[in-house]
Amino acid sequence: MKIVVLDGYTENPGDLSWDGLAALGELTVYDRTSLTDESEAIARIGDAEVVLTNKTPITKSVLDACPGIRYISVLATGYNVVDYNYAKEKGIAVSNVPAYGTASVGQFAIALLLEICHHIGHHSESVHAGNWEKSPDFCYWDYPLIELDGKTMGIIGFGRIGQTTGRIAKAMGMRILAYDSHPSDSGRAIAEYTDLDTLLSASDVIALHCPLFPETQGLICRETIAKMKDGVILLNNARGQLVVEQDLADALNSGKVAAAGLDVVSTEPIRGNNPLLRAKNCFITPHISWAPKESRQRIMDCTVENVQAYLAGAPVHVINA
Repeated sequence: MKIVVLDGYTENPGDLSWDGLAALGELTVYDRTSLTDESEAIARIGDAEVVLTNKTPITKSVLDACPGIRYISVLATGYNVVDYNYAKEKGIAVSNVPAYGTASVGQFAIALLLEICHHIGHHSESVHAGNWEKSPDFCYWDYPLIELDGKTMGIIGFGRIGQTTGRIAKAMGMRILAYDSHPSDSGRAIAEYTDLDTLLSASDVIALHCPLFPETQGLICRETIAKMKDGVILLNNARGQLVVEQDLADALNSGKVAAAGLDVVSTEPIRGNNPLLRAKNCFITPHISWAPKESRQRIMDCTVENVQAYLAGAPVHVINA
């Protein structure tokens, strides 16, 4: 059986092993495959039975051109890169890797917040540049420093990752509000569930942890920002399309939003004309919340289990059953 990995580099830049998959068939791993040139993906898949992808699209055209495909596993939780409905019509199961990054993504949301509150990176660079050595005082700070104890964090999307972020924030003394279409007992142990307008108006910090659906696309926009507190902090390491980026940039530049910590943008890699690149107090990282080695090892382990289950005739984590 032939197994092809179309874009394995971000999952495994060299610190993990593909041996688990190699033991299951004839494995070919490509670091990167074009996101726009379908002919490259088609050529690389060839007559492979199992295809693994992270961000390389598996479209209707690719599926039609590669009739040997019997199973697709996505090296991530999000599976919108695969035309999974058409795959279902062709009898092709599509699996993903659920819940691998709960701890790391929640941790990263708090890291964004703490950087905004303390500007640790800037002050470390300032010290190394000699500014502390030249200071007339025993200490200095170049930005206002923010204490989180007693402040309110509103979390939009309160599943596993949202609850992880909430637990950490609560441990720092924050009051937690949550907005989610499916309240749970585990969520109630951490937060007070509320409607969206109440969360927007009452929160000092707003964190996005909701999925991208048609109803959540552009959720953060001029209208919802107007309902927020003046000086609110916004965090997004869920999906970039949850935010209307020009509206957020305008709010940052006006001071309505004091700061934003973003690990995702609407088009990735980011484009040079993205208005957030020139917005005030906007901290942007290159979609790395998911990337600690521990999280990527869980992706690898789960993917091996996915392929093993397919070979056993009982695929797991199937999203188009």
